[in-house]
Amino acid sequence: MPFFYFCGCNPNIALFLYNVILNPIMLTIRLQRVGRTNDPSFRLVLIESKRAPRSGAFKEILGSYDPRHKTNTKLKADRIKYWISKGATTSTTVHNLLIGAKIVEGKTKAMVPPPKAKVEKQITATA
Repeated sequence: MPFFYFCGCNPNIALFLYNVILNPIMLTIRLQRVGRTNDPSFRLVLIESKRAPRSGAFKEILGSYDPRHKTNTKLKADRIKYWISKGATTSTTVHNLLIGAKIVEGKTKAMVPPPKAKVEKQITATA
């Protein structure tokens, strides 16, 4: 039985409250490949974090990135800062790209996590 039967209000209002307050959408800024074969280029898109990167269902285009010609990088700095202030997260690659463009301040993130063997040895050494 849906929860709005228990609250005694209009089902549409209850569904709205559930979607907005109890189940907020997690947003992510990440790269979406749009280039042809052997000629990569990427869009910076705002997308729901649960969607597949190739689904095409993004909320907003926040810029473009061409890894072959780094001078062709176009980023909408004001919109990126706005969405980050609203709680959107960035992928590791996008975070490092924004630091390089001086839109976001901070340290770059490691692209690859450390190997598990070293982490396990450090844990056993400290215990």
